[in-house]
Amino acid sequence: MTERLLPTPSHTIGPFYGHALPFPGGGEVAPPGHPDTITLHGYVFDGAGEPIPDALLDFWQAAPDGSLDGAAGSMRRDPSTGGFLGRNGTDFTGFGRVATDADGHYALRTLPPGNSGLPYISVCVFARGLVHHLFTRAYLADGADPLLDSLPRVRRATLLATEGTHRTYRFDIRLQGEGETVFLEFR
Repeated sequence: MTERLLPTPSHTIGPFYGHALPFPGGGEVAPPGHPDTITLHGYVFDGAGEPIPDALLDFWQAAPDGSLDGAAGSMRRDPSTGGFLGRNGTDFTGFGRVATDADGHYALRTLPPGNSGLPYISVCVFARGLVHHLFTRAYLADGADPLLDSLPRVRRATLLATEGTHRTYRFDIRLQGEGETVFLEFR
């Protein structure tokens, strides 16, 4: 008799991202109470302009001093129980992972990146229907930058986060259609 094997998440296309991969405190990159904390938030939209309630976003960024080392510890485990221990509350890891909520909204609390040139946060998007994840950047300021300078003005705008009040930045991600976010290809 032949055994029938069931597909696993790697054999199918989502929606597994928002359920299996987030970890507690994934959007809390800044140490609690840090006075320089900023919030990057927004919505992820599909080609019809509808919010995506089960997308997953990974964030990477430079530390405020511009270093790219990042401290280990975003997903530390308790050595006794093997359970999730979380960040240690003082070190800056430079990595965050956030699932969108039922309204397609996400929020990341972090420290301002100290990139040479314009400050930006790298974003990787995982969502149902995407065979491959997508890479983009959320720039926290506009100005001279090789990537931004290579784009027409209307496309450039899709990479610029809008500064709000109380150290917040809004960055919506549109996967297709009018106002589609610029996505980067790495080889």
